[in-house]
Amino acid sequence: MRQVTIVGAGKIGEVIADLLVTSGDYAVAVIDRDAKAVARLAHALPAATVRQIDVCDAAQLAAVLAGQDALVNACPFDLSEALAKAAVAARVHYFDLTEDVGSARAIRELANVAETALVPQCGLAPGFISIAAYDLAKRFEQLHDVHMRVGALPKFPSNGLKYNLTWSTDGLINEYLNPCEAIVGGVLKEMPALEELEHFSLDGDDYEAFNTSGGLGTLCDTLKGRVRNLNYRTVRYPGHRDVMKLLLHDLRLGERRALLKEILESSIPVTMQDVVLVFVSVSGMRDGLLMQETFARKIYSRALGGRMRSAIQVTTASAICAALDLLMDGGLPQQGFVRQEDICLDDFLANRFGRHYVTDGEEPQTASSGGVR
Repeated sequence: MRQVTIVGAGKIGEVIADLLVTSGDYAVAVIDRDAKAVARLAHALPAATVRQIDVCDAAQLAAVLAGQDALVNACPFDLSEALAKAAVAARVHYFDLTEDVGSARAIRELANVAETALVPQCGLAPGFISIAAYDLAKRFEQLHDVHMRVGALPKFPSNGLKYNLTWSTDGLINEYLNPCEAIVGGVLKEMPALEELEHFSLDGDDYEAFNTSGGLGTLCDTLKGRVRNLNYRTVRYPGHRDVMKLLLHDLRLGERRALLKEILESSIPVTMQDVVLVFVSVSGMRDGLLMQETFARKIYSRALGGRMRSAIQVTTASAICAALDLLMDGGLPQQGFVRQEDICLDDFLANRFGRHYVTDGEEPQTASSGGVR
């Protein structure tokens, strides 16, 4: 039985625990400093060991990690570096979901002295989107453009933002404010968040997309010198970006993140009725021809273990569980920094957790062009 500690008993941590416990191969402990979250999860998932622990207390955390195989971090991004350090000290593998570029860079430095594997950014974006994009990129002899688009959207938008809270509010604010990495004309650049607005349609629905931070993971480093243009943009319903710019910049709530978080969480409801849109387009030269290939997915909320889970819960939790499972099975490096693009797309989709990305019971197919206009 594999021993795993999940730090964070929130919306994503609960589903990670549920997936691992029901697989039958993992003994799962979940820790959180929030007594209410601990009590709720202990009731919902009695097969897991759930404890109230102050994860900022190094001694308490070290005691919990003794004898464990892995630490799975489902906490806000600001705890990532400290938890990675604890994992290195305890000689356990480390996984997280952070979209924060600074945290990921710090973890990459820690990996230089780690005796175990450090695998950050294992969610949807960053995470699966990099796995899918790199799989397409490897098929080209010469890369021109790699465009990555991801959105977690309500199926039934009913407010001015045309949005419902589906994951970490702290992470959402962070990616709307921080600079965004991109490769433009072969040069690595930092672009402002919420800019480069574009509009497109997919399956008859209209969307907008704009720069947000962190979604590229390590792909800029991996493809630097090999690609002409590489960018990541978040997908929303039309009009969302303008409202967020008003809140963040015109009303200067970006300088008062705690207040903005309180406003959003007290005004915008959570929904289980959502859809995750994943779209990657890659163009370049192959066999002397200018070619384009596309990967597109829509993943909807569904029942898991008798409970309705949102699409963002399913995609985020299953992605980090698949990375954990692949590493435990020996399919990934056992030491040092592991990039998302080190994970083979076919292996991911064949994994028992990764198969949640396979829609309608069919194996995913990539196709040249098409789908988005």
